[in-house]
Amino acid sequence: MTRILLVEDNEMIRDMLSERLERKGFQVYRAVDGLQGVEVAKGEKPDLILLDMSLPVMDGWQAARQLKTNEETQPIPIIALTAHAIAGDRERTLAAGCDDYSTKPVDFPQLLIKIQTLLKREVA
Repeated sequence: MTRILLVEDNEMIRDMLSERLERKGFQVYRAVDGLQGVEVAKGEKPDLILLDMSLPVMDGWQAARQLKTNEETQPIPIIALTAHAIAGDRERTLAAGCDDYSTKPVDFPQLLIKIQTLLKREVA
């Protein structure tokens, strides 16, 4: 079973995405801030991380940088989730170490395509 870590502080979004991902057969770990997300990633070694960029305690940009500089978590693909859709935000998330970018509100079918694409790339 593919394991996804969802790092999202908004309870409604976290619950909705978790339920939809679980219905698609994914095992979902949850974290509510960037620091907890980094800790769960180190402990559970998920196959992919969905990372909100506007998080309390440690924001998504800091969390992505920590994950990508840690030998154990560096190979885990990260998809940034953000309500920010202004010019430069995609590039900023990629520069922080994210492998892809998805805006909120989340287009779930499109997010699934991005997840599948990254997981296939990681397996290959």
